[in-house]
Amino acid sequence: MSQATNQSWGGRFSEPTDAFVARFTASVNFDQRLARQDIQGSIAHATMLARVGVLTDEERDAIISGLNEIQGEIERGEFNWSVPLEDVHMNIEARLTDKIGITGKKLHTGRSRNDQVATDIRLFMRDEIDVIEVELKRLREGMIELADREADTIMPGFTHLQTAQPVTFGHHILAWQEMLARDHERLLDCRKRVNVMPLGAAALAGTTYPIDRHVTAELLGFDRPSENSLDAVSDRDFAIEFTSFASILLMHLSRMSEELVLWTSAQFNFIDLPDRFCTGSSIMPQKKNPDVPELVRGKTGRVYGHLMALLTLMKSQPLAYNKDNQEDKEPLFDAVDTVRDCLKAFADMVPAIEPKKASMYEAARRGFSTATDLADYLVRKGVAFRDAHEIVGQSVAYGLKTEKDLSEMSLDELKQFSATIEQDVFEVLTLEGSVAARNHIGGTAPNQVRAAAQRAREAMAALKAGA
Repeated sequence: MSQATNQSWGGRFSEPTDAFVARFTASVNFDQRLARQDIQGSIAHATMLARVGVLTDEERDAIISGLNEIQGEIERGEFNWSVPLEDVHMNIEARLTDKIGITGKKLHTGRSRNDQVATDIRLFMRDEIDVIEVELKRLREGMIELADREADTIMPGFTHLQTAQPVTFGHHILAWQEMLARDHERLLDCRKRVNVMPLGAAALAGTTYPIDRHVTAELLGFDRPSENSLDAVSDRDFAIEFTSFASILLMHLSRMSEELVLWTSAQFNFIDLPDRFCTGSSIMPQKKNPDVPELVRGKTGRVYGHLMALLTLMKSQPLAYNKDNQEDKEPLFDAVDTVRDCLKAFADMVPAIEPKKASMYEAARRGFSTATDLADYLVRKGVAFRDAHEIVGQSVAYGLKTEKDLSEMSLDELKQFSATIEQDVFEVLTLEGSVAARNHIGGTAPNQVRAAAQRAREAMAALKAGA
């Protein structure tokens, strides 16, 4: 048996908690990560209680001074975390009472651990979302600059992982950037719903004390207090929403990772990643493994798992708070850490990608990537598209037999499939001509890529200004 019953609720119990149960139900080993937010919330709560006359100014000052001292102890690694005290909240409150006496016990007036932890998590998530947004912006900015720099670099575009049409490397990177732009919007939208304050909902029904929740919300930087006390203490939608954002983001990073892994292979040989983002083999000295993108691709699964864990955690909980909700923190914490680290790795790595332009260009020349351009040429000459499609298909079949790309065939060879073909056909069969012809918004023409990069910069600036 444990030596004592928890001082925050032990009054109606006749025996101590079983020692194993105390360890099994305790959360302090992981929720101590919320200490800074817990102290932040407690300082605001004490300040509000003094304003409405529940605490004296002297009591408020003693509480705030004691909490600040405890924050210093935690930061210096001097704080003694106790499992019997169950969680971060009671550990801090008990230490406060040790330091300032009975006044420390008054801090919990008008609140419960239910609304306290809900507030702590929201404060934590708001802080972490702001850090994650910085890394996401940095990655987007790096992609935009890389795309602008490589607006003229030609590579094959793929469908079904088969050569389809030539594009530019810059255009491809901007496709990645568009994925992240949507993720960025989702993150900021999630933050709006995170930034609602549960404090004051108490256990589930509110409190009889004359609290002013708008004051506390303002002190803590929340947009507003929550509207319903039952929902306030039991809502974890914001955690699910964040892990949903995280899952979509990691899905995007995983798709990018897959392409990076392919492109660094000897078979593609499209890019080189700096050595600092790769590792070698213990047995094969020639190996240079793209470990960073491989690991990001692998971490996607654990984030998906956290989303499913939180959805399952909440799916059958009756109102209001239940002990199940203690299980929200570890998956949420890990999702936060994983997202932040993956974004940092990509933000460092992507701007350092070195395209192998000659290899990309040669790959774009193979696979008849300008076949659609030839069909479009015939249509402009008055040939019906379906007939043009057949003519080009016959030309490609001939090219496969003779091992010639369309641009390598002579005019006479091409004219055997259609007399409509003239000397000017070679203007559209070049890779440069093909990409330049896609000269519209969203197209791969180099000038369109540069224009798109500039629009993306402006969109980033608007987000930075809070527009």
